Amino acid sequence: MAALVVLLLALPIILLGAELFTNAIEHVGMVFGASEGVTGSLLAAVGTALPETIVPILASFQGGGGAHVAVGAVLGAPLMLSTLTTGVIGLTAVLGRGFGGRLTPEPKGLRRDIDWFLALFALAFLGLFLPLDPTRLVLAVVLVAGYGGYVRATVRASSELVECGHGTRASTTLFLARLRLQRVPGLRYLQLALGLVLILAGAQLFVGGIERLGRVLHVSVLVLALVIVPIATELPEKVNSVLWVRRHQDTLAFGNVTGALVFQGSLLPALGLMLTPWRASPLLVMSMFITMAGVGYLRVRSASAAGLRAGQVMAVGLLYMAFVGYLLAV
Repeated sequence: MAALVVLLLALPIILLGAELFTNAIEHVGMVFGASEGVTGSLLAAVGTALPETIVPILASFQGGGGAHVAVGAVLGAPLMLSTLTTGVIGLTAVLGRGFGGRLTPEPKGLRRDIDWFLALFALAFLGLFLPLDPTRLVLAVVLVAGYGGYVRATVRASSELVECGHGTRASTTLFLARLRLQRVPGLRYLQLALGLVLILAGAQLFVGGIERLGRVLHVSVLVLALVIVPIATELPEKVNSVLWVRRHQDTLAFGNVTGALVFQGSLLPALGLMLTPWRASPLLVMSMFITMAGVGYLRVRSASAAGLRAGQVMAVGLLYMAFVGYLLAV
């Protein structure tokens, strides 16, 4: 009962934080003249990736099953983004535009994000089979440097995208400004910080409630970390992307997901390589394979002449169902 109360309390906190964050990040990106790619793939993605970054760091320093929680949280985050979250984006578009409705994210930025993710995540996959230090430490440094290269490539493309009409535009008035706080200095940054605090607090509450529920249901620690913990830590990305798809801001919606994927496919595995027993197991190999399959499918569809259709994007969510089916089978 206590676990359910915590979950019911955490969800509206996360939702409110995500609403405040997406609204503020649009205004911050617009002030700096940033492209939608920079705003979605870097600013929004890094901000909403904080919950899934904090969980494995804290878990890795705990005793008992903490290391398993850390590995599961590292790999569960991109698994959920590449399958279930992408499917939710497609479902949102289907409800508003029909199965054949088009999703129109800026194509070059989308493909750039996906290509960087697949390259870096493949290296992280290789790390499962490498011997212990110093080889893994070297690979961790390569992954961190790879994310730096991705940030540089995204920022360099920003000015050209702005000139082509992909500059960030705020869809609504700053929420705190509606409370007659217009004269408060740095109001957009204050709202941004408030949104982040609510997202982090809500995610931590949700994770705590889920862990209690898992103990009551006697669920494996690794399964809990792979499947249930990311429900909370990835909720900000889901909510933000749904909000942007509903407003037909597809570049921001996809950039929030694919940018977070690059972050989670490089920096989080780097943490895993340095702080956890990063070793191959059937469950981890399957989770990484399905993650790459979901992103690979999105890459193929984005390169086709027909472009991205809502029903096709929604179908990616079936991969998550396949992973759950695999868990039940084993």
